[in-house]
Amino acid sequence: MSEEPRTTEEDQDGEGVRDFEERLRRLLAEDAYAFHPAPAPYPVIRRRGVLERRRRLAVAGLALAVLAVAPVGAFAWAGGSGGRGAGPAAAKPSAGASRTPSPTAVATPAGPGRPATPGQLLDGITFEQAADGLASCLAYGREGDGTAGGEALGVPADYRLLLALRSTGDSNSPGDGRFLVAASSSHRLICKLVDGAVTGLNTSGGDLSGDGLGPVFPDANGGKLYQQSLLDSGHWKLPFRWGAVGTVEPSVAKVTVSYGGATARAVLDHGWFVAAGVLDRQVTAAPHVKGYDSSGKLVYDSDHDPSYQRTLP
Repeated sequence: MSEEPRTTEEDQDGEGVRDFEERLRRLLAEDAYAFHPAPAPYPVIRRRGVLERRRRLAVAGLALAVLAVAPVGAFAWAGGSGGRGAGPAAAKPSAGASRTPSPTAVATPAGPGRPATPGQLLDGITFEQAADGLASCLAYGREGDGTAGGEALGVPADYRLLLALRSTGDSNSPGDGRFLVAASSSHRLICKLVDGAVTGLNTSGGDLSGDGLGPVFPDANGGKLYQQSLLDSGHWKLPFRWGAVGTVEPSVAKVTVSYGGATARAVLDHGWFVAAGVLDRQVTAAPHVKGYDSSGKLVYDSDHDPSYQRTLP
């Protein structure tokens, strides 16, 4: 008959130690996060750092102010009756002199040039509103729209406002707003704003003088101003305010634009033609543009221009 193994006191102690170690390992595994140091309160540290830096700057500014005042006080004191001898007498301000420095005038950033005629600002849009809108459009371009050329667009003072008119929302671009057209020596922009926010910006760059483009050159992207979305073809919202722009050579004396059965004489503004009207019916043909020289001779007809899209998409 075999004997059962005897458990000694030493074996029992060993098993107890192993049980304790096993429990300790489980506790450590379950509560390991408790041994991690608390994350540094970065926002608090940063805020304290900023406050400390401001405090030091304020103290430094105070010290500079004291240093700036001290020589004046010392100069006056040395020339007084304190018996310090050879210092020159303190200068006394003249009766007419003012101790308060004159305020420095703050220059107002220059705005864009005005259009040639008041009639280029339509639908109650003021020059100030158009100028503010142009500044927003240029800022939108600098923020990296990708189609705008960033800093190359320049500043409002580089531009002349050519046209401002209401825009009609459609299925592709909902929300009524306003269109702005402006040109500099190197860029033309068409910008749409809705509730004061820019919703679209189109620019053209390069030589915009019209030289080499023909006597009259309707803007290749001007369709944004005179047509609604292809999604709404045959179902435009009416009445519809439209505009048309393009470049002209100096030899051109007159430009007419016919659209929807009505003809408008365009304004000639520093190498650009600008026309606008109100459409009260559905159309399928684009505006018909004609240009004349000073003798009345027809020098341009969009119907004979192979680069001009005469029908609406």
